[in-house]
Amino acid sequence: MYTLLIGNKNYSSWSLRPWLALSAGGIPFKEEKLALYTPEFAARLAPITPAGTVPVLLDGDFAIWDSLAICEYVAERHPQARLWPADQKARARARALAAHMHSGFSDLRNVLPMNIEALLPGVTITPAAQQDISRVQAIWQDTRAEYGKGGPFLFGGFTIADAFFAPVVSRFITYGVTAAAGPVREYMDAVLSLPAMQAWIREAKAEGLFVPQDEPYRTQR
Repeated sequence: MYTLLIGNKNYSSWSLRPWLALSAGGIPFKEEKLALYTPEFAARLAPITPAGTVPVLLDGDFAIWDSLAICEYVAERHPQARLWPADQKARARARALAAHMHSGFSDLRNVLPMNIEALLPGVTITPAAQQDISRVQAIWQDTRAEYGKGGPFLFGGFTIADAFFAPVVSRFITYGVTAAAGPVREYMDAVLSLPAMQAWIREAKAEGLFVPQDEPYRTQR
């Protein structure tokens, strides 16, 4: 069985992505949670990954780090999980969107870090972050219109692309990003309704930990 090393569920958006893909895909794994920014965190990861970051997937004595690499690995090993669309062009588009989220939208990620437990609607959203928000919402709407007729997710059924945008859905809730009734709100509701996403949110809220390095807008819970 795989072991997935993750960080704090309240803050670690990169950990959420493969955790959600594995969970929603019905792929068995053990979770090992490491507290961010601690000596134990560094000591555990040092012999496993040169990146020194989570997530890391252990398959026996083989380690894969980076959220997208992990998702690609398990998708190849578990085709029955259907973590990518069956259609070639839809699959290519889903990969492009996951890669776009993986490498882009830096203003959104930096200005609005994931913080599931918090509600911070008063945070000032910079013009650059607002531009990222608008781009994400347009991607969701356009992708649903073109590929999403078979279900409530971007490509109908749940895929890795949805796993990569799930932390953004969480951010929109935390920071009160407005999504009027329609395709964007419906997509957010679909992601939030996933049993695996609901489990992560419950566990994130139950952690009770305050990590100053990930709290630009609060000094305490």
